[in-house]
Amino acid sequence: MTDSYLIKGGKPLKGEVVLSGAKNVALKTIIAALMFEGDVILKNIPRINDVLDLIKLIKSLGAKADFKEKNTLVINGNSLKDNRVDLISGSKIRVSFMLIAPLLNRFGECFVPNPGGCRIGARPIDRIIKGLVALGIKVKYDPETGYYHVKIINKPKGKYRFEKPSHTGTELLMMIGLMTDEKVIIDNIANEPEIDDLILYLNSAGASILEEKNKININKSSQLKQKESFTIISDRNELVTYATLVVASHGDVTIGPIDENLILSFLEIMVRAGAGVEKISNHKYRFFYQGKIKSVNIETSPHPGFMTDWQPSWAILMLKANGSSIIHERVFENRFSYVEELEKLGAKIDFIEVDVRNPEIFYHFNHEKDKVYQQTIKIQGMAELHNAILSIFDLRAGAALVCAALLASGETVVNGASILERGYEDFVEKIKKLGGEIKKV
Repeated sequence: MTDSYLIKGGKPLKGEVVLSGAKNVALKTIIAALMFEGDVILKNIPRINDVLDLIKLIKSLGAKADFKEKNTLVINGNSLKDNRVDLISGSKIRVSFMLIAPLLNRFGECFVPNPGGCRIGARPIDRIIKGLVALGIKVKYDPETGYYHVKIINKPKGKYRFEKPSHTGTELLMMIGLMTDEKVIIDNIANEPEIDDLILYLNSAGASILEEKNKININKSSQLKQKESFTIISDRNELVTYATLVVASHGDVTIGPIDENLILSFLEIMVRAGAGVEKISNHKYRFFYQGKIKSVNIETSPHPGFMTDWQPSWAILMLKANGSSIIHERVFENRFSYVEELEKLGAKIDFIEVDVRNPEIFYHFNHEKDKVYQQTIKIQGMAELHNAILSIFDLRAGAALVCAALLASGETVVNGASILERGYEDFVEKIKKLGGEIKKV
C-alpha cells in the first residue's frame, strides 16, 4: 500500500481551490441519519478516510449507506441489526463513540468501545459520561474489554452543564435529547459553527432544538424524517491549510465557497500578518503574498477565537515571517507533534514557559496540577527549509508537514499519507492544480 508523499518544494503556488465539505459535520450528520425514518440524502460529503471508515462501520451494523454521486450520500438506518460496535473499527475513528445515540434509540442499549482518532490530548470523555448519566442514561465501563455498556431505562430528561465546553459532548447529548418525552437542557455548550449546522439539519427533519447563547433546549419532537436533501457547510480547516501555504510560498490563491462567519478570526489574523486578503464575493476569498510577512502571536480558543486545528498551519506561515512568533495552545495538551519533524527541515522552534494564572480555568483540557505541560512554542522566522524524511502523527500536524515540505528546497518524503487523508479530500490533486510537485508513493 502506498502511504507516503514525495514532494519537490520551493515553488510559488497559484490558482484556485474548491473547498470540500466539513469533516466534522459530515461525520455527525451521517451518525444522526441513523435516527431518521427512511432515506437521508446528504450533499457535499467529502470522500475522506474518516467518512469512508464510518460508512464501513455503520454498514457492518446493518445500515445502508452508498454514494450516488461523488459527494452525495444516501443513508438508511431502518435496517440496523447490531448494537455492538466492533472494537477494531471503533478504534480507528473517534466519532464512533457518538453511535451511542442512534443505537440507544433503536435497541435501548449498546456496547461501544473507547474511541480512537488522533491522540492530540486526553480528551474529556469523562465530561460526556457525566452528561449521559445526568440525563438518566446508565453507563458502565469494563476496563478488561475496553467497552462501555450503555442502557436507557426511561426517556432522557433534565439538565446538564458542562464544566468546560465539549464539541463532541455537546453533539452527543443533543442527539440523546432527541429521545426525550419532556425537555432536555444542555448548558455551557461548545459554540462551533459545525454544531449550528447539525442543529439546522436536525430541525429541518422535525427536531425541536433551540440554541440560546451557551445553552441548547431540546423539546419532544416527532419522528425525524427528511423533507429534502441537506447540504453541509464547507471545511474551514481546509481553507486555512491552503491559504497559509500559498501566502508562505509567495503565491496567490482563490478559495471558496465558504461563509465569512466561519473564518472571521482567521481573516483578521492574516491581515495583521500582512498577507493579502481580498473578498471576491460573499463566499469566495483571495489570499496572496504582498510583501514581508509579519510575525503574529496567537492563542488558540474555541469559536469565535483562533481554532486549535488552525495552529499547525499558522506555524508554517510563521516560519516565513519576519521575526519570531509565539503559539500558545489552550485547547489540547499534546498538539505540537509537528515540531520535531519541522526541525528536520531546518526550522528553529523552541518550547518556552509562559506564566499562567489559574491554569485549571485558562486551559480547556483537564489540567493536572503536578503534571508538566509544553503548551507554548516560539518560532524563528525567515527559515531556510531543506529536504528531509518526515512522519505524520496526527491529521492537522500532517497537513502542516506536507505544507512545509512544499516550501522546502529539494525532495522530501512524508510518511503517513493515510492520516492526512482522514480529513483532506483530493489533497494531491488540489496541490497539483496550484502548481505544487507532489505524488503519492
